Amino acid sequence: MDDPVAIRARFERFPAAVKGAFLLRGGDGLPHQVRIAEARAAELAGGGPRAVGVDPVVLEVSPTQETFVPFEISTIEMPSGWYQLECDIVVDGEASTVRPGDRFAISWPRAAVRRGTVTIGQKQARVSIESLECLGDSIRIAFAADAPPRISIAVDGHPHAVLDVEFDDETGRGRVAAYPVLRADQRLTIDLGGGAAVEVALP
Repeated sequence: MDDPVAIRARFERFPAAVKGAFLLRGGDGLPHQVRIAEARAAELAGGGPRAVGVDPVVLEVSPTQETFVPFEISTIEMPSGWYQLECDIVVDGEASTVRPGDRFAISWPRAAVRRGTVTIGQKQARVSIESLECLGDSIRIAFAADAPPRISIAVDGHPHAVLDVEFDDETGRGRVAAYPVLRADQRLTIDLGGGAAVEVALP
C-alpha cells in the first residue's frame, strides 16, 4: 500500500549553509492535510541534532502536483559529521517522523583525518576482509562473504559509527562505509560476531 504522502528533499551545499526544499505529494491518489511540525539535521554518530529553518505550517497536499516547503540550515557552527534530515509531520491527524533526502557531510579538517589504503586479506567467520580505504570523509572496507554478515567496527576500543553495509548476493562481495578515522587513532577492529574479529593497524 502506498504511503498517503510522499516526501522528498532536494538541497544544495553552500559554504555556510545547506539550502533546499521538502517536496510533498499525495502518494495514494488522494488529497491530504499535512502539518510540518519541526525539522532538523540528525548527526548519524549520535551527536546533537541541528535545527532546520522551517516554520510550522499546515498544507493541503494534492496527488497531482508537488507542494514545496523551503528550508535552510546554517552550517557555520556545525561539528564535523554525517547528517540526515528528519521531519516531524502529522498527516490527517497521524504523527510520524520521516527522513527524506540523501545524507550529507560536514567536512573534517584535512589534517585531522588519516588517508591511505591497507590490504588486509584475512578471513574470519566465513567473511574475507579484503581491504581498508581511508578517505577524507569516510572509511570503506571491502569484503567477500557467502551471505550478508553482521559487521560492527571499533577504533582503539571505542564503537565507531557505520554509515551503511552494501552486499551483492550474486557476487558475494560487499562494502562497509563508516565515519573517517582521525590522526590520533591507531587501530581498527572489525567485529564479525561470535568472537571473530579482524584487527587492522591504520595507515
